[in-house]
Amino acid sequence: MANYIGEFDCKLDSKGRLFLPAKLRSQIPNKSAAAMVVNRGFEKCLVLYTKADWVAETAKLNILNEFNREARKFIRVFNNGANMVQIDNAGRVLLPKKLMDYAGLSGEAVVSAYGSKIEIWDKKTFVSELEINADDFALAAEKLLGAHHNKGNDNDE
Repeated sequence: MANYIGEFDCKLDSKGRLFLPAKLRSQIPNKSAAAMVVNRGFEKCLVLYTKADWVAETAKLNILNEFNREARKFIRVFNNGANMVQIDNAGRVLLPKKLMDYAGLSGEAVVSAYGSKIEIWDKKTFVSELEINADDFALAAEKLLGAHHNKGNDNDE
């Protein structure tokens, strides 16, 4: 599983090709560049995965009960729009128009890479998504992570 890191300002050309910066491309295994998957993400972004990471991501859906209508719908919506893409020799990825429309992509974009995901955002949407004041960010950390103990501090001396 990949462990990407970085945030990059990027541009889309008129054909819907996104140029991935060299610092990001160097983190993608060479053998994966020919078989990437792009799909809708949450909050109106796109997510680019290696094929192996996409398989791992969709395997998480196996816990859902396919006899449950809501679960079936979620599985369909989650997978809807997934497309195989490749990084060309110039370091570009051709994004499907349907997915570009979903994410409101045209012109300036931000690529945010973390864990096994490479998120592709419209720049204005990304800036808006990250708007949070320092106190609210601290409260979110306390709420989401505060119950977990610091694993490096298991010594009670």
